Amino acid sequence: MHIVADENIPLLNEFFADFGEITLVEGRSMTAADVADADILLVRSVTRVDAQLLAGSKVKFVGTATIGTDHIDQVYLQEAGIGFKSAPGCNAQAVVDYVLSALSVLVDERGIGFTDVSVGIVGVGNVGLLLRRRLEEMGVTVLAVDPFKDPEEVGELVTLDEALQADVVTLHTPLTRDGEHPTWHLIDKQRLAQMKPDASLINAGRGAVVDNAALLEHMQNNRDFEAILDVWENEPELDLNLMHRCLLATPHIAGYSLDGKMRGTEYVYQGLCEFFGLPVRRKLAQFLPEPGVKRVNFSDQVPVHQALRTAIRAAYEIRVDDGVMRTAMKRSDNLKATFDHLRKHYPLRRDIPTLRVGVPAKCHDLHEALSAAGFDVRTK
Repeated sequence: MHIVADENIPLLNEFFADFGEITLVEGRSMTAADVADADILLVRSVTRVDAQLLAGSKVKFVGTATIGTDHIDQVYLQEAGIGFKSAPGCNAQAVVDYVLSALSVLVDERGIGFTDVSVGIVGVGNVGLLLRRRLEEMGVTVLAVDPFKDPEEVGELVTLDEALQADVVTLHTPLTRDGEHPTWHLIDKQRLAQMKPDASLINAGRGAVVDNAALLEHMQNNRDFEAILDVWENEPELDLNLMHRCLLATPHIAGYSLDGKMRGTEYVYQGLCEFFGLPVRRKLAQFLPEPGVKRVNFSDQVPVHQALRTAIRAAYEIRVDDGVMRTAMKRSDNLKATFDHLRKHYPLRRDIPTLRVGVPAKCHDLHEALSAAGFDVRTK
């Protein structure tokens, strides 16, 4: 079989070489001519997969190594008899790590601890639910909203109006334009006005869930309002004025941990095996390297908040990505190409649970706090 794949999907040869020839293509510029002779198409979120791309092709199976599926016309695939597999939850941990790192910067800026802020979570799917569990175990007050979820399965839910009253609001919804609860411009001028004047908005989901023009105007009129954006309307283009006004700005890499990306490849591989009735012979554990930072140790003299902040940033330091993006965009004469370059050449990053943390046996509060955040905590 002939496989056409986005060049940025990791472990393609390791998982798919046994299926046949693999042709690598730049995802954002993929065309119908690229996939005409393909039996299998593997993409990420930058490739729109629909009749325009696939009509007349030999494609029998499409896999996207991403949580989101708004770039896939699933109705068309079903009507055309084309198999499909996405990777729900593959990078949920990575996005949670991103939010925790962002929160560590926010609480430092305000001179408070994690338990002194309330967090509104909009969307309680794979990412939102894991984030909720982490934060509540850390003692953070959570206000969660999701009209599609059952409170018995995901915990107590509130209305969107109530969630917007939190100190920090973080968005984890798909991008939809239809139905009873569309999310396109869900956070618009009116809803921004409902939030606290000194609130913080985090978007690590889909760029157009927030009206970016309205957000910039709101921040220009409310100097204490902060935004942390990983996703942007009209990517890979973005509003530099908005980027400059954000507390933290990153190039759509919240879910870009090595673990998350490789897990996405594994999920698609498993779906392909199921579709073609083939045995699963590859496991992700065969290919994951050792973490660059393997262990952090704390003494009994460190305050819990300081240890949490230090451990989170040892696993993932969001301010590094913010600085790299601002410098690159400042020097760029082609913002679209620079944005994609930052994503394509994103450095190695591992999930929080891969970091082992040593704490004294008598420090029970420290052990509980670090375990709640997801670390592999060991007593010493």
